[in-house]
Formats: sequence, C-alpha cells, structure tokens
Amino acid sequence: MNQGNVDVLLGLQWGDEGKGKVVDVLTPQYDVVARFQGGPNAGHTLEFEGQKYVLRSIPSGIFQGGKVNIIGNGVVLAPDLFMEEAKALEASGHELKNRLHISKKAHLIMPTHRVLDAAYEAAKGKNKVGTTGKGIGPTYTDKVSRNGLRVGDILENFEEKYAACKARHEAILRSLNFEYDITEVEKKWLEGIDYLRQFHIVDSEHEINNLLKSGKSVLCEGAQGTMLDVDFGSYPFVTSSNTICAGACTGLGIGPNKIGDVYGIMKAYCTRVGAGPFPTELFDETGKRIRDLGHEYGAVTGRERRCGWIDLVALKYAIMVNGVTKLIMMKSDVLDGFDTIKACVAYKQNGQQIDYFPYNIEENIEPVYEELPGWKTDMTQFTSEEQFPQAFNDYIKFLEAQLETPIQIISIGPDRAQTIVRK
Repeated sequence: MNQGNVDVLLGLQWGDEGKGKVVDVLTPQYDVVARFQGGPNAGHTLEFEGQKYVLRSIPSGIFQGGKVNIIGNGVVLAPDLFMEEAKALEASGHELKNRLHISKKAHLIMPTHRVLDAAYEAAKGKNKVGTTGKGIGPTYTDKVSRNGLRVGDILENFEEKYAACKARHEAILRSLNFEYDITEVEKKWLEGIDYLRQFHIVDSEHEINNLLKSGKSVLCEGAQGTMLDVDFGSYPFVTSSNTICAGACTGLGIGPNKIGDVYGIMKAYCTRVGAGPFPTELFDETGKRIRDLGHEYGAVTGRERRCGWIDLVALKYAIMVNGVTKLIMMKSDVLDGFDTIKACVAYKQNGQQIDYFPYNIEENIEPVYEELPGWKTDMTQFTSEEQFPQAFNDYIKFLEAQLETPIQIISIGPDRAQTIVRK
C-alpha cells in the first residue's frame, strides 16, 4: 500500500478469479476503493460472518465502514439493477448514501440496450459471443459512437435526452425485426433513475486526484479478467472495456505515474464462462471434478464454468500487459486431493512449439504440460505458510520461477479468514 498512490487489483485469466474476496481482504489497508470499468455482468461474491453477498456494480469496499467507494467513469451502470443491489445492502444494515460516490461521466445502460444485446446475439446465430444479455456491449458501443447517455445527464433535461436515445435504439430494432416489450422494465428503470439522484454524483476524476493529493491510499478494482480485455483478450470473445491496468487510468482519470502496486489475481487452475477459445480446457472427469470441488458456477448467471489446468503462457502475457508486481493465487484448496497437477508451459501451434501468447488462439493450439506431484493435504484449516506441505511449496516455487513474479497471497477457501499472506 502506497500513500498518495493507487494500487490496482485485477484478474489475470477469464474473470471469476475471486477478486471480490481479495478486495474485501485488502480494503482495511486503504481509504478509498474505486471501480474503473465493466458493468453488472460481473458478480463479486463475498462471504463473511455467515452471510453471502453478490456485488455487481458497487465496489467491494462497501462493507468496511467509513471508506469512500467510487464508481468511476469507465463503468456502465444499470439504474434498476443498481437500485436492487443497493437496497439489498441497505436492508442488511450497510449504509450506502454517504459512502458511495458515482461519476457523472459513467454511462447508463438503458432498457433498450438490453434488447439490442439480445437482438445482436440472435443475429450472430452460431457465432454468438455468449454475452450475459445485460446490455453492456451496446452501451459501450453508444459511448464510443458518441451517442451515450451518462449519469450526469440525469441532473438536467433528462427526459428529452432519454427519449432521443430510446428513439434511435427503436429504429435499429425495427430494422432487425426484433420483437420486444420494455413497459415493465422501463418503469423499474425510471424508478432507478430517481433512486440514483439520492447519491453523491461527482466529478470522480477531480475527487480521486484530490484524495491522492491529501495522502489517501486508493485501491482500484477491475471486473472480469485480462483475457477478456477488448484489445488484448481472446477477441472477439471478450468484454467491451479495457480490463487491464491501463483501464484504471482511463476509467478513473488518474495518471500512469500514480500507479503503485499492481496485484494480479489467478486461480490455481483456470476457468472460462461463455463462448471462446480456452486452450487448457478439460472435457474429462478431471474437469468435472475441478468444477464440482470449486463450485464453478457463475455468481450472477449460475452458468457452469468451463474448467482446465493453469495456463502459464496466457498468465505470462497477462502479467506483461498489466505490469503486475504481486500475484495472488486463489482456490489452491480445490487441488488438495489430486495425485498430480498439470501446468501448461507452452503451446504447440501448427506443429511448432511457442512460449508466447499468439494473435489467434482459436485454432490449432495444443497445450504443452509439465506435470507436478500433488500435495494430497487438506489445507483449508491452515493459518500460516509454515504449515504448507513440501509439494505445495514446490508448486509455488515452480509458478514463481515460470511467471517471474512473487506470489504474495494464497487463498485456501471462500471465507475471509482462509487467506494466507506470505512473508
């Protein structure tokens, strides 16, 4: 943690790495937690004191009293879903109105954006991306084509601006002959707009830089993962925003010189949701066993996650594009019972062995594995690294040597307490 600096926390795989839990573990050290991109398609699950919470748009620092939580300009916000999420948190005794600040420059997800999402996916037929249907892509499309509706717009002439955007979407939907009815959804959405007005709606770039100037420490949290980045991920099976560290600069308005530590989160294995290439995916009993032991089902959608061994080629690439300084390994406990553990150290592409992440991983990629002995020990009750079995220490050493980055935190279960910080 660096005072007057921003530390960034992000996923290095295809999302679902367990960022919510880590933010919750790290937030006590920070004054401010800020979210810099993505929408309500990402669910961060946090478990503590016997309660389970799923956060979609609200930063995971909300459970720590007295912290400022900022939803940055790089985020796309659905007022109805935000209202639902915020009211549930308020009902469980977490005061939000003073703690949560929302950027005027964040874009709004409209009801018609969700309809467009469904219409575009239907039009793609078998080439579907496998979106969550939450309207994220069409909202970012409007942003980039300079047609977006922003949070700041709800403060004046909102009805007029909303009607113009909606009419534009309806024209597109007519051209696609897509049937829909948003009457009920729209009612709830407009209620969400009124609810949003009760929050601190701020110029977040000024706020965050003033907080930094006054010596406050800031933790930025990303959603999804590096391999879903719109520029560097497995395009076109990606999300619509920059999930990498640079996204924190554009999604919050902070200079690159303000970035301190970059925490990269990975699982001890690998998962992916939705369509798209996944070189180390397992279609056998082992894959199923990892899914069951790791409860690999989506926090928001409940979708089965595809599971496979850890991919060090993709991880090295993710560490490079993010400038990762410290690694955090989640779900090590899921592999506690395996005789052997595999790690992909290279790819075979068209008969040639490569150790870098290529332009296209969709075709002719075969993982080259190194096999390591399993530790065959239940580690879920451990409280310090001194208790780690030798085989697990060897696995950590192997990963650190391959990835050339220290693994600082290891998670051995879903609870906040099941987290070991290495010395």
